[in-house]
Amino acid sequence: MRSKLYLVLGLSLLWGVILSGCNQSQSILLPPLPSNSALNTPSNEESPRLSYDGRYLVVSSDRQGKRGVWLYDLIARQMIPLPGLNQPNTRQDEPDISGNGQYIVYLSEQFGKNDIILYDRQNLKIENLTRDLSFPVRHPTISGNGRFVSFEVNRSGQWDIVIYDRGKE
Repeated sequence: MRSKLYLVLGLSLLWGVILSGCNQSQSILLPPLPSNSALNTPSNEESPRLSYDGRYLVVSSDRQGKRGVWLYDLIARQMIPLPGLNQPNTRQDEPDISGNGQYIVYLSEQFGKNDIILYDRQNLKIENLTRDLSFPVRHPTISGNGRFVSFEVNRSGQWDIVIYDRGKE
């Protein structure tokens, strides 16, 4: 009887420590968005990725009746235009952004198949990184400095990881 009591007291004490630890965890506080904020719309907003400094948020969204990539400046609280990125009659999805916000990598079907595209915000240029691949690709990510792009490729019924080195920046 005594060992059961110690076991119950021990478990109660353990749960008390665990639960009190939960109370001391940090909360996620969402800053209020103005009622006219361009960040959230009645459309689906998905695949959010933040730049390293937390200034830029890139998302995919069904805005304007098609899937596209959108960039939001969290300091200015406004959308940033991405000229040449969202092409008509095609789908852009699964974006990621480099640490300083210069590069955005995303999945696009603008060249007739799903490709991994790199968009350079400074030079307003796009580069098809998987032009020569005939295999399905998905889920691109980019390193903080924009040099490395990683994505999944399905060469033979299994998804594998590829790391693309863009060379020295």
